[in-house]
Amino acid sequence: MGLVLARIDQRLIHGIVVTQWAAHTKAKRLMVVDDEVSKDEVQKAAMRMSKPAGTGMSIIDTDTAIANFKAGKYDSHNVLLVVREPETLLKLADGGVQIPKVNVGIIFDGEGKKTVKKMVSVNEKEVADLKALKERGIPVTFHFVPGENEEPLETYIQ
Repeated sequence: MGLVLARIDQRLIHGIVVTQWAAHTKAKRLMVVDDEVSKDEVQKAAMRMSKPAGTGMSIIDTDTAIANFKAGKYDSHNVLLVVREPETLLKLADGGVQIPKVNVGIIFDGEGKKTVKKMVSVNEKEVADLKALKERGIPVTFHFVPGENEEPLETYIQ
């Protein structure tokens, strides 16, 4: 199967991802791709403790992810990919990773950001990156939990 869903969620691996999204996607591997977190042993250890039994977990940097996907390392897995920033997904797509769909979950508010939906605030770069993913033919939707309706990017970002 390979990559089944890419989720933008600045909390990375947490309750909703583990209990709802992993089950919904039938994920056999949870993958965090983040250049900073991949070097932080404390954060990695905390995320690994929440991993469901029988599920693999990778916490790797962008270049390693691209190399591993290109080498077919995850072809026999159902992979749920979680990133903090849309930019990471653009780098993966530009590196040849086939992303079937992007799910926008949680992007925290901050300086220079505009709230477009509950739990989602974006700055100009994030808006541009989300639009660029869509322009590459990758569906981008807002979908907090599997039980809610999925909404297309255009619902909140023109």
